[in-house]
Amino acid sequence: MQYQITGNTLPVVTCTLQENERMITESGAMSWMSPNMRMETSTNGGIGKAFGRMFSGESLFQNIYTAIGGQGMIAFASSFPGAIIPFQISPGNSMIVQKKGFLASEATVELSMHFRKKLGAGLFGGEGFIMQKLSGYGMAFVEIDGSVVEYDLAPGQQIIVDTGNLAAMSETCQMTIQQVQGAKNILFGGEGLFNTVVTGPGKVYLQSMPASSVAQALMPYLPVSNG
Repeated sequence: MQYQITGNTLPVVTCTLQENERMITESGAMSWMSPNMRMETSTNGGIGKAFGRMFSGESLFQNIYTAIGGQGMIAFASSFPGAIIPFQISPGNSMIVQKKGFLASEATVELSMHFRKKLGAGLFGGEGFIMQKLSGYGMAFVEIDGSVVEYDLAPGQQIIVDTGNLAAMSETCQMTIQQVQGAKNILFGGEGLFNTVVTGPGKVYLQSMPASSVAQALMPYLPVSNG
């Protein structure tokens, strides 16, 4: 499988598949494709895995696209202004991504839910108790809100991240929650009660414009319903 990512604010990834190569995606992610791409809707692993994906922010069913009778082409577009990041998944190189971050992948990549080990991380980390895990092997594509900044953390090296800005990280990274210190900082700092602390080793991908922050910023400008 070969791919090309084009576009800036609203990018699209176009994938070229050889005969019988397959890709999986969530419902509604396909933008255009060649006529020889065959679609099959499936739980892709059984009802247990399907419910796991649902709890991690995706739908119960996935669409599986197969190139039939020769080379095929299929494109997947982002649903929010930002970036599409390719990840090469392999055994020992799994990725943990934000809820609803998965866009598409080769069929040999497995999407499952990932529980944050510490309850505090789940309750206060900004993206819920459950994240998504990409494992297996093959190329996967993840949506990032806004621009992406990448850090490669050494063992024990830490970075403090504001709520919602953590888009993805290596499975080798650990994540905990740190409470903001000082009453004035909590009441008037505008940064909330908690920050996320990511500890290496591994790569961390941060997003500059979380969708939740955009929604919050637009709230004062939305019309108020009297009904």
